[in-house]
Amino acid sequence: MTQPPPTPPEYPEPSAGPDQPGAAQIPPQYPLSYPHHPTPQPPPGAGAGAAVPPQYPQAPPYPTTPGAQPHVPAQAPPPYPQAPQYPQYPQNTAAPQYPQGAPAPQPPYPQAAPPPAPDSPLHPHHISTDRGRVHIAGQQRHTDATAFGNLLLHLPNFLCSLVVVALVSLVFGGFGILIVLAWLASGALVFHRPTESALARHLLRLRYPTPQERAKLEPVWREVTARAGVEGRNYELWVEDSDSLNAVAAAGHIVGVTRFAMNQLPNGELAAVMAHELGHHVGGHAWSGLLGYWYALPGRIAWRVLRAVTWFMFRVSRVFSCFGVLFFGLVVGGIALATISTLYGLPLLILAMPYALAAVGRRSELRADQHAAALGFAPMLAAVLEKLHQQEQQQAAAIAAVNGGAPATETPVSKLLSSHPDYYTRLHHLQPYLQPSR
Repeated sequence: MTQPPPTPPEYPEPSAGPDQPGAAQIPPQYPLSYPHHPTPQPPPGAGAGAAVPPQYPQAPPYPTTPGAQPHVPAQAPPPYPQAPQYPQYPQNTAAPQYPQGAPAPQPPYPQAAPPPAPDSPLHPHHISTDRGRVHIAGQQRHTDATAFGNLLLHLPNFLCSLVVVALVSLVFGGFGILIVLAWLASGALVFHRPTESALARHLLRLRYPTPQERAKLEPVWREVTARAGVEGRNYELWVEDSDSLNAVAAAGHIVGVTRFAMNQLPNGELAAVMAHELGHHVGGHAWSGLLGYWYALPGRIAWRVLRAVTWFMFRVSRVFSCFGVLFFGLVVGGIALATISTLYGLPLLILAMPYALAAVGRRSELRADQHAAALGFAPMLAAVLEKLHQQEQQQAAAIAAVNGGAPATETPVSKLLSSHPDYYTRLHHLQPYLQPSR
């Protein structure tokens, strides 16, 4: 008899736990979201205080027939945490187009610390003006060779002016000699304080400083005069309302600075400018120059009148064609020849005087620079000269722009008539004071 096939052994289903036989099978509980873990629920029929058994995943059943695949209940895959959402950045766009020749903008780099303000104590050219007792030199002025040379070169102009005044005095008859003597004595007005103030106010366009400006100028001036051993109260401080870097030493007791120099320069550089102007006063350049200009003034006025009359006569002579021009040339030539032969060639010297006076003026500027450098202001004065050089270059660029881009060239004649040396010459003469001492 054929035996039926053996029945595979029945395996008990896995129970819910070892302590609860016969309990219904509970499918495994997977977390709905990560990382939150739900609290397990007690099985049905368990008491309120019964312990909740741990939940294990159900093992798949074994197949009942040969070759059959085990039945795996379909279950949803556990949800996994989503990848974090990063912010959306804009896509690469086309690079900005810049005009040809223009440099592309550079990424921002840490900027260097701004330089200290001119009035800051941290400025390298700031000096201390707290000085105690000051030693005053016994000799306040010592007229140097430059001042004497200036007076000597003004001698031809003085003689021409004397001739002009004498010719004018003839109109007054016997009182003419008084006019000549009064003119000769008028040179003393150069050292008269009210006359100096009138000249500074009306001729140089200077004014008295305000109390705030005086509080800024006087400490610097005291420092300069203390180093020079000069009594500072013998001089007057004036201000020029100008936005350019400049200063002036006028008459015998006036030191003027521009508003720009007073407000924009560190006190050390302002002291260098004042020391330079004090050098003109101490060396006698200021009063000798003004005295020579005053005594040459009648001759200058007469020369301008003569030139205007000559130009008018030349325009009239052109009406009579070439014969009138020829007659005018003969008359003027005869007068000039008679004047030169009578005055032993003195008018010829007058033609060369502007060039000689300009050379003496350049020498006096170098001597004033030397005076400021000897007081310890050489580095400050070099910085001021650099700023003056930049100012001149800006003015030349502005003139070139007006002329359609053509640079302004300085002729040799203009160089000879310049009263100030160029920047490189002045800086060269400061080198002995700028070099460190060994």
